[in-house]
Amino acid sequence: MTQTIALTQLPNIGKVVSEKLIQVGITTPEELAAIGSKQAFIRIQTIDKTACFCMLQGLEGAIQGVRWHNLPKQEKEELKQFFHMRKI
Repeated sequence: MTQTIALTQLPNIGKVVSEKLIQVGITTPEELAAIGSKQAFIRIQTIDKTACFCMLQGLEGAIQGVRWHNLPKQEKEELKQFFHMRKI
């Protein structure tokens, strides 16, 4: 269970998102940072078709060590474009 604790110590990562990350093979903060928010989100979408834009922002914020609300506006726009392309 220490894997869940390590992931949940990141901003924006609660129990539910942590469990989804572990299900898709991302078990540590280091692995999340190495794969990146977009690839982690793609993996999560394979097991959860309802994965939302807030989750994508949360993953990026977790990697950067900030609440997703505090991501730079330009970065949020880039993530939004990526999210909408994934929905097509």
